Amino acid sequence: MCAVSAAIEVEGLRRAYGPLVAVDGVSFSIPKGSCTALLGPNGAGKTTTVEILEGYRHRDAGSVTVLGTDPARGDRSWRQRLGIVPQNCADLLELTVGECVRHFASLYPAPREPDAVLELVGLVDKAGSRVTTLSGGQRRRLDVALGIIGNPELVFLDEPTTGFDPEARRAFWRLVSALKAEGVTILLTTHYMEEADALADRAIVVNHGVVVADAPPRALGERADDLAVVKWIERGAAVERDTTTPTALIAELHARLGGELEGLEVRRPTLEDVYLRLVGEKDA
Repeated sequence: MCAVSAAIEVEGLRRAYGPLVAVDGVSFSIPKGSCTALLGPNGAGKTTTVEILEGYRHRDAGSVTVLGTDPARGDRSWRQRLGIVPQNCADLLELTVGECVRHFASLYPAPREPDAVLELVGLVDKAGSRVTTLSGGQRRRLDVALGIIGNPELVFLDEPTTGFDPEARRAFWRLVSALKAEGVTILLTTHYMEEADALADRAIVVNHGVVVADAPPRALGERADDLAVVKWIERGAAVERDTTTPTALIAELHARLGGELEGLEVRRPTLEDVYLRLVGEKDA
């Protein structure tokens, strides 16, 4: 592990709740300026791990460093360098969206400009609306706004696009890409495998408290080496073939059959396919 380039370093992390071991010897390192997806089924140990990194929960064993500090001893100045978007935020009573964002901005020494943040999360037209009037997706966008208003170096995003429609989800992806371009480190937990595939430089899969895979999404579980499935229609019948060289197979079919190949479909294993294989479908 490289202390200079790592935003997060975890070694031998363990946490138990009585006889239940939630995290059992987890180790990983997250480089600065990267986006890492922490994946796993419910009860895998993701939330406990993230809460330890955030300084909200103590550990039983192992070492943890976040932005050069042990979270168990993190002070106010350390916390101001973090942005946290939990799964659920407490109600903000009758404040308007704009009032919420401006209030949170006042708590940081060098916050982002509130209006710019509202634009980033798509809530400019809701700035004067009270929080209690927002839809679930709009409220989630406000959670994200409050998580990044402090201009953090490291952002924890816990299921950030829950309740988003497809258009809002893609807009959020563009926001994450913009944060990465600024050098912000992002730790993302999500159940949307397409989201992890699109955003993450790396995916860490945990199950039953241990790391079962750690690699870039396209290489996870030897995904890049998996067979492709080529399907087409020949003489009115559906044909399917597994191959490691789909381009060569398609060229061969084109030469033999000529013209457009009816019903042509090429499918490689998705991240979700690999994820389910790693954790077992019954655990997902």
